[in-house]
Amino acid sequence: MSQLLIKNGRVIDPASATDTLADILVRDGVIAAAGANIDAPGAEVFDATGLIVAPGFIDMHVHLREPGFEHAETIETGARAAAAGGFTSICSMPNTLPVNDSATVTSYIVERARKFAVTNVFPIGAITKNSAGEELSAIGSMKAAGVVAISDDGRPVMNARVMRRAMEFARSFDLPVIDHCEDLNLSAGGDMHEGYESVRLGLRGIPSSSEDVMVARDILLAEATGARFHVAHISTRNAMAMVAYAKQHGLPVTCEVTPHHFALTDAQMLPYDSNFKMKPPLRTACDAGAVVDGIVAGAVDAIATDHAPHPGSEKMQEFEKCPFGIIGLETALGLALEHLVHTGKIPLTRLIALLSTGPARVLRLDRGTLRVGAPADVTIFSTDLEWTYDVNQSFSKSRNSPFDGHTFRGGPMATIVDGAMVWRRE
Repeated sequence: MSQLLIKNGRVIDPASATDTLADILVRDGVIAAAGANIDAPGAEVFDATGLIVAPGFIDMHVHLREPGFEHAETIETGARAAAAGGFTSICSMPNTLPVNDSATVTSYIVERARKFAVTNVFPIGAITKNSAGEELSAIGSMKAAGVVAISDDGRPVMNARVMRRAMEFARSFDLPVIDHCEDLNLSAGGDMHEGYESVRLGLRGIPSSSEDVMVARDILLAEATGARFHVAHISTRNAMAMVAYAKQHGLPVTCEVTPHHFALTDAQMLPYDSNFKMKPPLRTACDAGAVVDGIVAGAVDAIATDHAPHPGSEKMQEFEKCPFGIIGLETALGLALEHLVHTGKIPLTRLIALLSTGPARVLRLDRGTLRVGAPADVTIFSTDLEWTYDVNQSFSKSRNSPFDGHTFRGGPMATIVDGAMVWRRE
């Protein structure tokens, strides 16, 4: 029998409306007790005085690159980076090689994660075969193998009829449809947000409308089919307004926001620095402000990193040639504290909900709570610790981050998965 006693922490569990100084006893992988002055002879003790004890963070948008692109990331290295960022569960996107469009690939990912990942890994299956947008994947067999959602992610389904059929199937299998909302005809050839900054830098632009029209289309399809629709990495003012409108009218629509979309704008990009190239691109201050307003108002359900590793040989090219995406697992909490909590925009309870109970609710996972009997996934973090992010010390295999050298106030201290401490700050 293994026991871990977390002492004297400020326990915040949005799922049970808990915010109090307490102890947490973990026994054999589950939360065994919670309360004041717990006595557990023989238990390993973690002194959490001055720290926040929260349900394990869940990142519902991560690219682990395995199988097929192990030179950029593996399930093992991505999970280690997640643990160092305070995440106990991560959801792997299907744009691997081969694409996760069958039970065979799903089973492979599940098995590799069981053997090598220090965190929970929940696969997301492709909507269409090879993410080509033409023929639906074997959604039912993928769910039986372990997928928790379907998405074609970076290759959005352009054909509205195919997306409607996908939503109908997803509803019958009780799976959310996660869409990278981008009209590829409108964004074709673009490298950054279309606007003053793109003109100033002489780079091709990606208009906000390329996201907006797809969000509108998918909301209408969700209304028609009754499917659960989730907007990935929402980034524009109009898209945020449409999601808020859909929620107000009772539609099954949810969304996520990435830290880089509320922490940075296109005007803050270092000129032609490929570490600032991502999709959706960094938007204007008006868009970033609308995203934060959506978080404050409750229209946003989750914070997700869209962790997208690329090796230096690919990322360190001319801005127009390099791939989109940045890594983000280890900086997510620091950025959220800096831009949302320390600025007084949201309380800690709301931030923790966005990182735990929110994604758990969207994906219907039995995680995201510290209730007695729940799996012992726990994130312990500080709101005051000063630390500087050194990308060369990252657990990820890739180094493509715009936050190298950034000093944060607050960050992860320990990560516990199924009762085992898988990462602890030195």
